[in-house]
Amino acid sequence: MDDTITAISTALGVGAISIIRVSGKEAISIVNKIFKGHNLMNVESHTIHYGKIVDHEEIIDEVLVTVMKSPKTFTREDVVEINCHGGISTTQKVVELLLINGCRLAEPGEFSKRAFLNGRIDLQEAEGTMDLISAKTEEQRKIAINKMEGKVSKLIRNIRDKLVRLLSNIAVNIDYPEYEDIEVVTNQRIQSEIEIVENDILKIIKESKNGLILQNGIKTVIVGKPNVGKSSLLNNLLEEDKAIVTDIAGTTRDIVEGTINIDGIPLNIIDTAGIRKTDDIVEKIGVEKSIQLLDQADLVLFVLNNNEEISKDELEILDQIKDKNYIVVINKIDLPMKLSLKFNTPFIIKMSNLEKTGLEDLKNAIKKMFDLEQIETSDFTYLTNSKDIAILKKALKGIKDIQNNIIQNVPIDMLEIDIKEIWNLLGEITGDTYEDELIDNIFKNFCLGK
Repeated sequence: MDDTITAISTALGVGAISIIRVSGKEAISIVNKIFKGHNLMNVESHTIHYGKIVDHEEIIDEVLVTVMKSPKTFTREDVVEINCHGGISTTQKVVELLLINGCRLAEPGEFSKRAFLNGRIDLQEAEGTMDLISAKTEEQRKIAINKMEGKVSKLIRNIRDKLVRLLSNIAVNIDYPEYEDIEVVTNQRIQSEIEIVENDILKIIKESKNGLILQNGIKTVIVGKPNVGKSSLLNNLLEEDKAIVTDIAGTTRDIVEGTINIDGIPLNIIDTAGIRKTDDIVEKIGVEKSIQLLDQADLVLFVLNNNEEISKDELEILDQIKDKNYIVVINKIDLPMKLSLKFNTPFIIKMSNLEKTGLEDLKNAIKKMFDLEQIETSDFTYLTNSKDIAILKKALKGIKDIQNNIIQNVPIDMLEIDIKEIWNLLGEITGDTYEDELIDNIFKNFCLGK
C-alpha cells in the first residue's frame, strides 16, 4: 500500500458532477501537479478549493478539490477528491492526467480494502458500506447502517471476549498451578461458560434468518398443473402483464420472474411451467426446470383450480412440497366448486385472478408464515452474509465437540486448543483474523471507486 491509487467514485456517464478519488501518501502532491489555483501542499486538512485542472497550459475543467489529510480519512491515508463536471470525456481525461503523474488505477474495492487494512473499518462495516450502496428497500438501508456503525461486529466481539476471558483463566491454571489463590478452572466450569457462548451463537443464527429475508428476499415459486392460473397470479401480484395468459394449457414453457415488496420485504416470484406429463420436448424441459426450482424455493404457492377435482399430478406436487413452506392457492372461486380435497395446512387462500380477489389475503398469509410483522419491529442488527452464518454454524459444531470432550474428561490443555480455534473462527466474521486471499476475494466484489 505504498503507492497512490485513483478511481471514479460516481457512476460513469453524463451528469452534473463526477467525483474522482485519490488516496495514498502522494495523493496531495500528484493532484497539485495538475491543479491551478491554491498550492494544495500548504492548505489545511478537510478544506475545499476552487481552481482548474490543467494539462500543461490547456484547461481541462473547472473543479472543486477537497483535501483530507491522514489519519482522519476513510482510508487513513491522505485523500483528495476532485469534483469535476460530469461527462465521460472530461472525467476520463482527469483520470488520465492523474495516472500520468504517478497514480495507479484502483482495483475494485481497494479504497475500502485500505480502510480495513489500516484499521479504519472491520469486515462487517465494509460489508455495510456496500449493502448501503445496493439497498433497494428502507429495511435493507437500516441493516446496512447498523453494520456500518459496528453493531453487528459488537455482537461477535462480545462472544469473543467471553472466550478470551475463559482462555486467560485456563492459561493461568496451566502455567501457574502452584498458586493457591487462583480460581481453579474445572471441566464443569468450562462446560458452563461454553454453554453461554453456544446460546449467544444460536440466537444470532436464529435472528440471521430475518436478515437473509430482508437482504435477499423470499424466493417464491408458483407451481401447479397447466391452466390453473399461475401466470395470472404472477401478473396480478406484479400489477403488470409480464407472463402470457391464454386458455391453452402449456402456454408457459420457460421461467418468468418478477419482484414485489410486501411491507418492505422483497418477494422474488418465479412462475413455472405447468407440471404434467407431456411428450412435447420443449414443455418437458420447462417441467423439469419447475421441479428443480421447487428444491431451491423459500416459499411455494401451489395453485389449484376450484372448478376441478385434484389430479394425480397435483397430488404428486403436494407430496413433493409437504416439507417446505407452502400456501395452497385455490383459484377460480368465481366458478362452481368441484375441489373437495382436505389439506393439512392452515395456509389456504381462496381467490379469483379474473376478479382480482384474494390477493390481500395471500399477502397476509405470507406475512404470517414468515412472521414479517415481527421483523418490521426489530432493531435490524443482523448477519446477512451466508458465509458468516456458515462460520457460526461451524463454531457451533466446534462447541459440540468441546462438550463431548468434556464428557470424555479430555485434559484442560487440549480443551484450550479447541476453544482458541473457535475464537479464531469467529474473528473471521469481523476480520480480526483473516487470510490475505479471503480479503482479496471479499473486496473484489466492491465497486471500483469504493
